[in-house]
Amino acid sequence: MSEERSIPRHIAIIMDGNGRWARMRGKERSEGHLAGMNSLRETVRNVAMAGVKYLTVYAFSTENWGRPQAEVDALMELICKGVELESEELVKAGIKVRAIGERSRFSQKVRASLEKIEQMTAQGQTMTFALALNYSSRSELTAAMQSIAQRVAEGKMKTEEITEQTISDALYTSFMPDPDLIIRTSGECRLSNFLMWQASYSEFYFTPTLWPDFDKAELEKALEAYAARDRRYGLVK
Repeated sequence: MSEERSIPRHIAIIMDGNGRWARMRGKERSEGHLAGMNSLRETVRNVAMAGVKYLTVYAFSTENWGRPQAEVDALMELICKGVELESEELVKAGIKVRAIGERSRFSQKVRASLEKIEQMTAQGQTMTFALALNYSSRSELTAAMQSIAQRVAEGKMKTEEITEQTISDALYTSFMPDPDLIIRTSGECRLSNFLMWQASYSEFYFTPTLWPDFDKAELEKALEAYAARDRRYGLVK
């Protein structure tokens, strides 16, 4: 990589295509999710090595609860296993893990696993890795509006004092900057209820590659595409 190339500070990824990957190989969907977990493990390392400071991945949406129960159970088990197997490596690599989304619907086991890895990696300085779990942008924005409305009702702020920053500070992502680059795999070209407020000026990179096949070479393509973009934020150079 060129040292002069522009590197995004924050990359967000919609990891899509596990089911299709499995179907194309005559495998169960759970095997596709396992392959996707392996891809995620490598991608976290590769993104950190590239010098990116924040990585957010769309791991489980609020809509995903509508999938077959067996698949949901397998995904929950993968989350717990992933935490158990990767925690020590993440600590060594200096990667801080944060979970964003509504946790109340998860089992106690899953919640405990998330709390454990957040605590273990809390001192990480290399990169912050955010897992969007039971997340949807609309529910996030709804919760933020309710929180702000409550502050107004309690007399803690006036409606005219509400700014864009007020809203950003009320979101799950308040601890990190908006994503510079959003990557979606599998050929789909939509946000699917992911970081809709935060994506206002993000660059998008869509690839037909299925998530389990997303490797270092694919990440490099996305970074090269980002480096070639002219980011003007509505201004004129």
